[in-house]
Amino acid sequence: MTLIKSISGIRGTIGGQPEENLTPLDAVRFAAAYGTWLLDQNQQKKIKVVIGRDARLSGAMLQELVQNTLIGLGVDVIDAGLSTTPTIEMAVVFEQAQGGIILTASHNPKEWNALKLLNEKGEFISALDGATLLAMVEKEAFEFAEVDALGKCHVRNDFIEQHIQAILELPLVNVGAIQSAGFKVVVDAVNSTGGISIPPLLKALGVEMIPLYCEPTGHFPHNPEPLKEHLGDLCATVTKEKADFGIVVDPDVDRLAFVDEKGQMFGEEYTLVTCADYVLSKTKGNTVSNLSSTRALRVITEKHGGKYTAAAVGEVNVVVSMKAEKAVIGGEGNGGIIYPELHYGRDALVGIALFLSHLADRQQSVSVLKASYPSFFMSKNKVTLKVGMDVDGILEKIKNVYIDQNPSTIDGVKIDFDDRWIHLRKSNTEPIIRIYTEAPSQAVADGLAETVLNQINALI
Repeated sequence: MTLIKSISGIRGTIGGQPEENLTPLDAVRFAAAYGTWLLDQNQQKKIKVVIGRDARLSGAMLQELVQNTLIGLGVDVIDAGLSTTPTIEMAVVFEQAQGGIILTASHNPKEWNALKLLNEKGEFISALDGATLLAMVEKEAFEFAEVDALGKCHVRNDFIEQHIQAILELPLVNVGAIQSAGFKVVVDAVNSTGGISIPPLLKALGVEMIPLYCEPTGHFPHNPEPLKEHLGDLCATVTKEKADFGIVVDPDVDRLAFVDEKGQMFGEEYTLVTCADYVLSKTKGNTVSNLSSTRALRVITEKHGGKYTAAAVGEVNVVVSMKAEKAVIGGEGNGGIIYPELHYGRDALVGIALFLSHLADRQQSVSVLKASYPSFFMSKNKVTLKVGMDVDGILEKIKNVYIDQNPSTIDGVKIDFDDRWIHLRKSNTEPIIRIYTEAPSQAVADGLAETVLNQINALI
């Protein structure tokens, strides 16, 4: 059982002992600190916070705890119920709220949940603000309101509709071309809130949809991380139904991956590459992704005359870099699309609309489209951390092994070679070291990863 406190929120497994797992007491303390922080940031002003959740089994319990804690501080709450992370990010702006909370553990299995915290722009709070909030949690530096000053709760169930309408109004979302193309797709929503957000989007775009695991029960039918090894049912259904492609999202709908018409993975790394290719073909500009993302984005960006920048891993870091570089699109290689024309947040819904627009524009099959892009292959591995393990020491020793390659230490250790790279970093969301490698072939990428894994195991 695990509890991880970080500048981006609190994440852990449900049940067990406080301070060791995500228990009701931990959720209340963290919500109280966040509400107090907002009150400190907005002196003499009534505070409003939007709260939504994915469909995981502990979500309703946590939402009641978090909402009533904020109400107890004198904060008004807008209860969005079942929703998506990007929808809540946009709802903060729609409502001119001072903050927002999404209750989701993203791609983690069902025993996990988390509080993701937003500022008044509907963006994740900064590292500095996160550190301030963590200090408040440790000190329990919060004071609750008297009875006449308690906050109120308002229920809203139309934010997904507003989100979809905003996507349909984007200039680069070619609704007419998509409707004329007559696409047929299979959607795996892992029995979470993709099942209540993707179908109305596709209906508005005139796309025939075959649902797969689209009931928001919270009983994930497979590991919810949208990776090849978890998507056998989707791949089989695409070929059985003779669909144009398959769509899969994670439980909170901020990661997006595709399966081509042959039932083969398009590759989550190429979700951003494809959407960026489309956007850059219509709008000149720059791109940003994180250090663990494919080089293919840099190749495509430079082909269109733009500048590519690599940021540290984490949506906050990518957004900061995107603003600095005036990027027209960016995101992360895990299937996270950030399209600033809509908002600065990873958004699978806008990614679907841009991907469909690109397909309609190119009039190609998904497999032919993928073959048109630079071919890179990635291996993603991890080492589970044990209590007392000196992670920083391990990373330092690996850096020294490859010192002749002038490793980057912006975020963990990144080692670049002429045609391949290695990136090792401690995860912010799980007790693991992530090991990503990329090379011109899968065999080389896997071999590179195996070499590094052996080096780490020897050090351990």
